[in-house]
Amino acid sequence: MINKIIMSGFVCLLCSAISAQNININLQSRENTEVSPLVKEKVEEYAAKINVIIQEEKRMMEAELAVLQAKHPAQNDFETQKAAIADRYSEKIDARIEALGFDLDSVIQKQVRYSLLNSDAKSDEEIKANLLKKFQATKNLTGYFSYGIMMLTNNLPDNVLDENIGYSNNLEFGLKYNYQFSRTSAWGFTSGIGFSWRTVRLENNKIFAKDPILDVNVVDYGGNTSKSKLRTGYLMVPVGLQYNFSKIKNAGMDIQYRSYSDGFRIAAQMYGGVKMSSNNIVRGNGDDYRHRENFQVNPFIYGAQLTFSYNDLSLFVKKDFSNFFEKGAFNNDKALVIGLALGL
Repeated sequence: MINKIIMSGFVCLLCSAISAQNININLQSRENTEVSPLVKEKVEEYAAKINVIIQEEKRMMEAELAVLQAKHPAQNDFETQKAAIADRYSEKIDARIEALGFDLDSVIQKQVRYSLLNSDAKSDEEIKANLLKKFQATKNLTGYFSYGIMMLTNNLPDNVLDENIGYSNNLEFGLKYNYQFSRTSAWGFTSGIGFSWRTVRLENNKIFAKDPILDVNVVDYGGNTSKSKLRTGYLMVPVGLQYNFSKIKNAGMDIQYRSYSDGFRIAAQMYGGVKMSSNNIVRGNGDDYRHRENFQVNPFIYGAQLTFSYNDLSLFVKKDFSNFFEKGAFNNDKALVIGLALGL
């Protein structure tokens, strides 16, 4: 009887938990899962059957006790016979509950399967198929946003641009394509498309201008500048490889996988870009203007990038192999960008 009471209490508690809240099981930081509908149905059905048995036996016991009480036995005799009746009905309840054949191990196994797969799979073949589907090689598109400090480097003596360049930056966002070579591969192919805005700022009251033969140059503003910058937008396409240092994990049923987007990763890429537009923006105590013209910024750029990532945060170094300006006085300057990127 004690075992049945404990079992009944467990069933009631489980039903209460199902009604009051979701049961969550974490698996390798993946999404939380709820109680299996099949498990919920089985437990509620079993609890309902137990309640029916108890109520039926309770009514019969109360009727028998009423008959006994109508005979007006002595108090001691009544208590003795009442205890015997209660024991008899308790044994009947035990026998009827045991006859229901509730398989607790089977119910627990179903919940574990559901927590792993979010599915009430019944056969091993179906379970393995679901695992293969859930833990397949990564093939997806993810968003990213990056910001970096930009420098113009060259191997020549300082020129007028080197002497007057201020804080410059590169702002970029876009989509990254991820292709893991296999479920357990540490290697993957990366590509995508992005929009990049490169801004070169000048200090010391200097501005960008064109000389009579349309070459770009740095000249005096003739007053005090509050803003002097050349901003160029590019459409960028990177192509490269990524290596993931995370360990191979076991999903069960002899199925192994390696997380492609989590943990520490290194990626090496080549990139190319096509210029969309250039804007020369000047603000000061003289003329203010925004010239959207050709300031000899290179219409095509290419270079290499090295990225160190941990989960969604990345540190990158980007170096152009092409000149920043297509021609003119600064034809040996190349962009070097160091910054952070955030996966979205």
